[in-house]
This record gives sequence, C-alpha cells and structure tokens, in this order.
Amino acid sequence: MKISNIVALSAIVALGSTMSAFAQQQKALKDQLVGTWTLVSAEAVEPDGTKGPLAKGGTQKGLLILTDGGMLSFQVIANDHKVASKSRFKMTPEEMKASAEGALSYFGSYTVDDAEKSITIKIEASTFPNQTEAPAKRIATLNGDELRMNNPGRLAGGQTSLVWKRAK
Repeated sequence: MKISNIVALSAIVALGSTMSAFAQQQKALKDQLVGTWTLVSAEAVEPDGTKGPLAKGGTQKGLLILTDGGMLSFQVIANDHKVASKSRFKMTPEEMKASAEGALSYFGSYTVDDAEKSITIKIEASTFPNQTEAPAKRIATLNGDELRMNNPGRLAGGQTSLVWKRAK
C-alpha cells in the first residue's frame, strides 16, 4: 500500500472518530441514558461522613434500566445469605433483617433536565416505601459507557454515589 493511501486512510479514521465523539456530545442527556446499566459500585455516605455499601450482606450487584418512554427499574442487591427454611414467608427475624438491609429495588418514571444534568425520579414502588413520598433528584455524569449517579438528597441524610457501566 502506498504511503499516501495509508495517510489518507488514517485521516479518514481520525475524522470518523472525531465526528462520532461530537455526535455523542450533541445528543440529549436522556438519549444517552436510555438503556441497560450494570452496577460497578454503590456507596452510601452517612451525614457524619461514614461510608459503606448501599446494600449490606455481600457483594453488591445491580441493574438499572432506563427506557426511552421515561420508565425505570433499579435494583442493588447484596444478599449472599441463604434462608434456612427455603421459604421467604418463613424467615427468622435475623434472615428478614439481612434481606431488608441487603436489597434496594424500585421502579417508576423519570424525567431529565439537560441543563442541570439531573434526573428526577418518581418512584412508584420500592423495597424502602418511604421513597415513594416525593420525587427524587439524581445528578448524572456520563463518560463514555460509564454513568455516575449521585443522590445528594438521601432520605436518611448524607448521600449515595453509584457507578454504572453500559451493558453490552
């Protein structure tokens, strides 16, 4: 292959990459958020600054689904324990506590404010029912296939910080 052809091909590839990045930046935030995301990390920061997992009890796993129609489904689960009776209706008080502390799951609708880079969530139902009382704002930061969502207005005080990666 001639050197001039290699240079021309390299220029075309570079231009295509630049245009792709520019197109991504021009998309509305909502369009960039739509899809399925898997959990990288989830941290709760208490009002006193103490940090810990959002869900207790083992390795946190999670899934966030944001539809183009404005619906969402959120799960963070760290329940590594087993229930001795093999029935969720016959758990011991300790097993119930571990299950409650080891999962946060909710679904509802969302809207996006491009100017604020925020998402407002109206939670319809949650494993923590207090979350359904009022809309909740999350701050979203996108970097390629990584989504950081911060909740500066956590009901218990403090904040939460979650990192997601786009599911392939």
